[in-house]
Amino acid sequence: MKQTIVSPSPHLHSSLSTRSLMRDVIIALAPAMIVSVLFYGWRALMLLAVCTATCVLAEWFITKFMLKRPDTVGDLSAVVTGILLALNIPPASPWWLAVVGSIVAIGIAKMTFGGLGQNIFNPALVGRVFLLVSFPVLMTDWALPGGSWNLFGPSVDAYSGATPLGIAKEGLLNGMTLPEIFAQHPEFTWKEMFYIKAGGSTGEISALALIIGFTYLVCRRVIKVTIPLTIVATVAVITAIFSAVNPDVYTGPLFNIFNGGLLLGAIFMATDYVTSPMTTKGQIIFAVGIGIITVAIRYFGSYPEGVSFAILIMNCTVPLLNKYCKPARFGKEVKNG
Repeated sequence: MKQTIVSPSPHLHSSLSTRSLMRDVIIALAPAMIVSVLFYGWRALMLLAVCTATCVLAEWFITKFMLKRPDTVGDLSAVVTGILLALNIPPASPWWLAVVGSIVAIGIAKMTFGGLGQNIFNPALVGRVFLLVSFPVLMTDWALPGGSWNLFGPSVDAYSGATPLGIAKEGLLNGMTLPEIFAQHPEFTWKEMFYIKAGGSTGEISALALIIGFTYLVCRRVIKVTIPLTIVATVAVITAIFSAVNPDVYTGPLFNIFNGGLLLGAIFMATDYVTSPMTTKGQIIFAVGIGIITVAIRYFGSYPEGVSFAILIMNCTVPLLNKYCKPARFGKEVKNG
């Protein structure tokens, strides 16, 4: 006689694992990593290596000697955190800055809460914001690539300058209008911003590379399009309205979408399983909030960029959104109207 085994839910099983998901994220980040190394050279490669190694070592040390439990570095989540942090800091950053940011990302933002699945905030963004607040000069020392598609251009140490967002912000503060600012910077075309941007964090250089990674993640069903597209749509709508009202002061949709860390944050960090809502309704509210806060900081804040702050602020709301936007229980009748 066969025995019937009765066990609590859940009863659904999947071949997916944390390691396989993280491996897909690493593959999706590969185009951005390749482009950053081609244009920024050994400095970008050094940051990727230092951040990744430090994150892995920090997680291994904490789990083995402080938490006294088996290490979790095999799930590749620490590797993803290291790569994302490296792509979120300036390419001219010194090696010790990468080490400090990585330790903060893993030691404070992740392992303090108990490790993967229990952290409230995206670890890479916590590391970046900590560095931005603690070392503002180094975190705003932008290096410029040698030139569009100059694959073996001069070292990044030979070029420095502000990001397009920073240039626009500074020009407006000095009493210039946007048409005057753009007239001085003819490189601020949508084509240049789409393929190769002038300045910014290591992973922000090519919107095309990030979109290729996004397409891969969607095709592999690692992420849904809800959060990234809602963030981009929110920013596009708000900036279109402001730009239509006063084009001399407010930058338009294309400028805000292709510049800064909007695509990098929307695709790879706002979609983090642990720190984003579970339901579609919650994800839409979450993403709209990120878009609104990002535009508010860019237009009215002291910093020219606001994506990191926006995602971290909305990370705080995820427990509430998960509680408010609960899915209907199986078997429960849903009332219409």
